[in-house]
Amino acid sequence: MQNSGKKADDDDLDLATRAAWLSFIGGYTQSEIARRLSVSPAKAHRLIALAQDRGLVKVFIEGVPAECIAHEEALVRHFGLRNCIVAPALDGEKGSESEFASVGAAAARVLHRVLFGMGPGALVGVGKGRSLVAAIERMPSLKRPDLRFVSVSGSLTRKLSANPFDVVNRLVERTGGEGYFLPVPYLAADDTEKQVLLAQKSVQDMLGLARQAELVIVGVGTLEEEDAHIRQVGVIDEAEWEELKSLEAAGDILGSFVDIEGRPVDSRVNAYSLGLGLEDLRGRRVIAVVGGAGKGRAALGALRTGVVTDLILSEPAARWIVGNTGDTADLREFGT
Repeated sequence: MQNSGKKADDDDLDLATRAAWLSFIGGYTQSEIARRLSVSPAKAHRLIALAQDRGLVKVFIEGVPAECIAHEEALVRHFGLRNCIVAPALDGEKGSESEFASVGAAAARVLHRVLFGMGPGALVGVGKGRSLVAAIERMPSLKRPDLRFVSVSGSLTRKLSANPFDVVNRLVERTGGEGYFLPVPYLAADDTEKQVLLAQKSVQDMLGLARQAELVIVGVGTLEEEDAHIRQVGVIDEAEWEELKSLEAAGDILGSFVDIEGRPVDSRVNAYSLGLGLEDLRGRRVIAVVGGAGKGRAALGALRTGVVTDLILSEPAARWIVGNTGDTADLREFGT
């Protein structure tokens, strides 16, 4: 019980820091702060008071967390995001579990609050990947047996072997809700396989259900490094990898590969996706969880598609976006 109480206090202090920054530096009203933090206006007022009581409010805010929050504000303002969380960098070997720990912890808090606040019987679309797994593994249990979770992308490899990064089952375990699984690969091998799979009534039923989701939680894949995960696990073959690289693809959302400007690249691979497409996501709330330090280009491409409404990403990736977005001097100025 003591550990649980301490964690609650730490969470409130974290929210109080963000509330203070938004109030005293960002100039937001309490109702705006409440919306940004997914809390009630009364809670927003208490958080600001807590920040003042704890001596967090000074003439200026110093330290790494303030830099992260500055990057958050820059990204929110420039891309019109509903919310953005920049997770402080942790020392860890690239590709290791620790590389996803900070983003996973930040995303866990956000997802817990969002899922807790959803209406009875809400339907949540869920993507795949290491970032989402890291978030769900760190999310406290939540008694919401009325919630429904449905895959919005395939979660199998082309060999149809089980994917260890499926997220729907983990969310069902955490919430007691109901899960619907899309039993297809992330990408089809060719047009023939895609048509055969889409002809299955069970697949059509799941895709139809996925299109009804009011909230969609996705990861963002990257092609920024030679050992990119999508290449390691054989989601794409070497010929497809080389084609995507030659077309300057930055990453993908649900199997839709885009360049750094957020435009789908002219690759045959983009015709093989078996889940929802970018247009299916447009107009609904889409939370993108982007773990890994080297995903700046991929995250920027995802943002420029215009479908992401909420973003959770690592500090190095956020810093890269703020420092390398050539057409946004205002973004760089606010984020430094």
